[in-house]
Amino acid sequence: MSDRSIPVTHAGSLPRTEELIAANAARELEPDGFTLRRTPEFETLLSQAVTDLVVRQRSYGVTVPGDGEYGHAMTSAVDYGAWWSYVFQRVGGLELTGEDLFSWPHVESSPGNIQLTNMLHRRDWVRFSQAYSDPRSGIATGKTATAFPSTTGELSWRGQAAVDSDIANLSAGLDAAGAETGFLTSLSPGSGARIPNRHYANEEDHIWAWAEVMRHEYQAITDAGLIVQIDDPSVAENWDQISPEPSVEDYRRFTQIRIEALNWALRGIPEEQVRFHLCWGSWHGPHTTDIEFRHIVDLMLGVNAKYYAFEAANARHEHEYRIWEDVSLPEGKVIAPGVVSHATNVVEHPELVAQRIERFARLVGAENVIASTDCGLGGRLHPQIAHAKLETLGLGAALAGQRLL
Repeated sequence: MSDRSIPVTHAGSLPRTEELIAANAARELEPDGFTLRRTPEFETLLSQAVTDLVVRQRSYGVTVPGDGEYGHAMTSAVDYGAWWSYVFQRVGGLELTGEDLFSWPHVESSPGNIQLTNMLHRRDWVRFSQAYSDPRSGIATGKTATAFPSTTGELSWRGQAAVDSDIANLSAGLDAAGAETGFLTSLSPGSGARIPNRHYANEEDHIWAWAEVMRHEYQAITDAGLIVQIDDPSVAENWDQISPEPSVEDYRRFTQIRIEALNWALRGIPEEQVRFHLCWGSWHGPHTTDIEFRHIVDLMLGVNAKYYAFEAANARHEHEYRIWEDVSLPEGKVIAPGVVSHATNVVEHPELVAQRIERFARLVGAENVIASTDCGLGGRLHPQIAHAKLETLGLGAALAGQRLL
């Protein structure tokens, strides 16, 4: 990458190697039924896999690489939910009860009383029920292989060894690749609290408890000099999991609590070490009931972070780049729009990637743009295609930089 290149990153998850998938599948479960045992042999394999991945990212022109979420344990060979379910192995006060977001009762909301319903009652999934139930569609839904626990006791942090391993592995990879900095992903309190609550008095108390416990991971990552990416699809995705469709005002109030809890968890952490990732859910569906970005962009910008990553390449949200004609990016803030999609096997041409970058650069300034992916490329795409998308991302950023910088 030359000095005239736009910085490049990605949303977090990248395809795991066959060796790592096999090693994950061979790991034994602890008695709780959802925690995977860590062995010295696995840790050695994991460390080398992360180093190889970081070096490979740099070869594509990724200037702010991550560990691919390799340290986020999977409980199935291909686990789309590892970005979320990994944290269950790092937090105490959880147990399997047989109840989860796929099996809890369907709940109808009313004005002023917003509640999440059963995942299978998402409005998009109901509207396209035939497609979601037909295996030929490629988007058929069903209960995930991941075991989702419930909160049954006081939440506590028990993930220090795991996050220390993530930090050490990424740091070694950055050294090997000659990269200045990198990022690790971590779950938001609002997303963590989307499991059944059987302990706290109400939903708000449950969210704030998650904020207290996740702060440990945020602090560990940033104390190590790395960037923490807060993964929080709940800000946008919850909209589709409320039935019937709520008013925008009610939904904003419902979401504001989650923003406030996250900011409390981030207190004292330098904003330049924080980036916030917003998406509408990575499943490959129609997404016709997604909330419009214009209704929540100010909530996103209300997070105490320097960098904001969001979907901007998929067919449902690409047009929303124009909101920046009316929304002023606060001084000192940087956006990392997705300019490569995880929702199609078509590998974008570098020229298209460059054009997408240039749209944002013209609206907020080239110095305030980092090129990224819509969402994690791991799990949703074949590894060969995912890596081709990273390569075209780097090439497109170089083209845009030559024209803009």
